[in-house]
Amino acid sequence: MYVLLVASAFNSLTQRVHAELRDHGHRVAVELALPGVPLADAVLRHDPDLVLAPMLTTAIPEEVWSARTCLIVHPGPVGDRGPSSLDRAVQEQVTRWGVTVLQAGAEMDAGDVWATAECPVPPVGKSDLYRGEIADAALRAVLLAVERVASGTHTPVPQDPAAVRTRPYLRQEARRIDWEADSTDRVLRTLRAADSRPGVLDELLGGEWYLHGGHPEHRLRGRPGELLATRAGAVCRATADGAVWIPELRARRVPGEPAPVKLPAALALGDRLPPLREHPAPPPHADARGRTWADVRYREEGPVGFLSFAFPGGAMGTAQCRRLLEAYRAACARPTSVLVLGGGRDFFSNGIHLGIIEAAADPARESWDNINAMDDLVEAVLTTTDRLVVAALGGNAAAGGAMLALAADEVWCRAGVVLNPHYRLMGLYGSEYWTYTLPRRVGAAAADRLTTEALPVSAAGALRLGLVDRTVPCAPQAFAGETARLAAHLAALPAAQSRIAAKKALRERDEAVRPLASYREAELALMHRTFFDPAAPYHALRRAFVRKEAAAATPPHLTRPVPGRPGAAITSLAVHDGAPGAEGC
Repeated sequence: MYVLLVASAFNSLTQRVHAELRDHGHRVAVELALPGVPLADAVLRHDPDLVLAPMLTTAIPEEVWSARTCLIVHPGPVGDRGPSSLDRAVQEQVTRWGVTVLQAGAEMDAGDVWATAECPVPPVGKSDLYRGEIADAALRAVLLAVERVASGTHTPVPQDPAAVRTRPYLRQEARRIDWEADSTDRVLRTLRAADSRPGVLDELLGGEWYLHGGHPEHRLRGRPGELLATRAGAVCRATADGAVWIPELRARRVPGEPAPVKLPAALALGDRLPPLREHPAPPPHADARGRTWADVRYREEGPVGFLSFAFPGGAMGTAQCRRLLEAYRAACARPTSVLVLGGGRDFFSNGIHLGIIEAAADPARESWDNINAMDDLVEAVLTTTDRLVVAALGGNAAAGGAMLALAADEVWCRAGVVLNPHYRLMGLYGSEYWTYTLPRRVGAAAADRLTTEALPVSAAGALRLGLVDRTVPCAPQAFAGETARLAAHLAALPAAQSRIAAKKALRERDEAVRPLASYREAELALMHRTFFDPAAPYHALRRAFVRKEAAAATPPHLTRPVPGRPGAAITSLAVHDGAPGAEGC
């Protein structure tokens, strides 16, 4: 079928639906529901077989839903209604939730049901859950609903009025934290339910801030509400019975001024921050149970080392790149034969930190420092010749983060991952040695297509292209364990040592043909020209992205119908959540 996706933003779920519908042979285009842009005109122009809304915060006009089938993806079980469905599920600590695909009509979330799917709700932030278990369930329900529409024989099921529960938008008054009385558990639930939007509005050091993210701290103690320490840009704040780490803050918007940027908490507070101890995470051997938060961790299991990292939104600023590089070098000093990079359940990496760059006194210089720090990290991976390096992507990767993964010997993706291996939409040529690694993996023609079309690629599509080496059909919570099992198997293979010797010889041959330094030099020459040109589109595109400015129109590369791939191997159907009968730059 020809499916038109209507969305408020081309977010992670919309991208995944776009990629996987193409995998299933459908033609797909996108129209954003933008203020002042008549959606009915766009739908009439496309004249699709089906309108599907994976993420829509406004109503589809009656002239559209009354004339053709329009399906809405609601992140809640049948009968659940309201705009804060997932927020409330996290805040109320439900253990199972669901996604419903229903027909658009006059009343929001009240239409007949075309498909539904359940999923577990682990104790993670809302955005992590949305990109993981919710997205897995959404794809199961979407693919079933689309199949039913295509059949022309299915009749959707009306909702039972007795089972309907309509709940209003979860406002900040209901999210407020009482630091004097609230336990660590309640504070974490509140923070996780607001991640990454809208955040929890709070007062701190004489200002109003939205708090983003939260991790428990089991050792530090202090007066409730007091700031106790910093760690890797985060601040630790005391609760009634413990403390939490808050990684990011966003200032409350002042009317008439640009929208503030979400930043590492210590950076956002700036001069307001009192002198606090930088409290580094303890070394792995002293913190085997992970009872304190750290955004970079290392552990070993026999001949396999695991270097995991989790940066908010997948963005890697200059300091984060340098800390990860330091940890990588330390990991390479260990007596292992396989090193797994990543392995977490959410974002692998989205490349340079556009928020920190936007907030910098000199964005051009910060851009330059950040891309060089990313390049240093990628270079270290590319030049590791004494062990096998595996990039393990439990979550999405984009731009320089996708290219970081390609520096490894093998790339393993959870089956629900979406890759965006391009830079064009941010007005950048790109670096991270992509001109060496991407053509080496997929060929020059495919590399050119990926970087110019700038469309999302599913894990199954990436496997077909050779962009990744393995897809892992498992739930987000199971990915780390599956990765450990596969890495142990890789290290135990008799051919492992010969592969290490072969990769060293190949690196030497490639270096003799064209040194790595020449790729970096050529890429950075173009990046430097863009960064230091005030008129370059990159600066306006970056600003619009980090300040969430609404687009004036749907980007042309999304409105063009993209043909599907009939007959392609559909590995995405193997995604499950482990239950009987049972989903970014």
